[in-house]
Amino acid sequence: MSDPAAGLPAAPAGARSALGQAVSSLTGTARVVVAVLVALALLVGAAAGATLVARPDAARPSDTSVDAGFARDMQAHHAQAVELAVLVRDRSDDETLRAIALDILTIQQQQIGQMAAWLRLWGLPAASPAGPMAWMTGPGHGHGSTPGTGSLESMPGWVPADAMAELRAADGVTAERLFLTLMIEHHAGGVEMARYAVEHGRHPEVLRLAQGVVDSQTREQVVLQDLLDARGGPLAG
Repeated sequence: MSDPAAGLPAAPAGARSALGQAVSSLTGTARVVVAVLVALALLVGAAAGATLVARPDAARPSDTSVDAGFARDMQAHHAQAVELAVLVRDRSDDETLRAIALDILTIQQQQIGQMAAWLRLWGLPAASPAGPMAWMTGPGHGHGSTPGTGSLESMPGWVPADAMAELRAADGVTAERLFLTLMIEHHAGGVEMARYAVEHGRHPEVLRLAQGVVDSQTREQVVLQDLLDARGGPLAG
């Protein structure tokens, strides 16, 4: 039988191998189901992105624009959220939390497809030669202000490798508390990036998606915090 993880849609560099590893760590049936969901969500998002960007009133952003930078880096940020969701779904029996994880998985993978389609239709490369986060350089946002010096780890809310490893090794309520703590911070970082795109971007579809991220992830942080509080809060350091 072929490996279900091998059929995963491509994610940005740095997130692709991690997402594949998360799916590979699941049990057999869960692995197939999650791989199919991820692939379908990406295809739906790609179709939506192609349709919206092809409209004649949509201006084509430049390679160094906020619009292009957001489309690139939010893909990587979303891919890590998908990875977190995949991990917790195989480590928790709580149906509410599993439903939230599935929602994060499908919606954010769909948006990855949209943003990847935008870049293709704009004729822009998937990665910026200036490196991650070079587009978000306003006051208080110096995540990648010097070309080539940014990294995925410089993204707001990015979960470091040791924390991801801790979640992979956890199970049950411990895994739930780790996931909720990490996802709350991850969402806060996503909102920061999306709000910057809303304030400084120009393409109407980018602005629409970014505002949707701000609205939805702000609401989700409240729900995630309630679930974390009900489990006793973050694990002691």
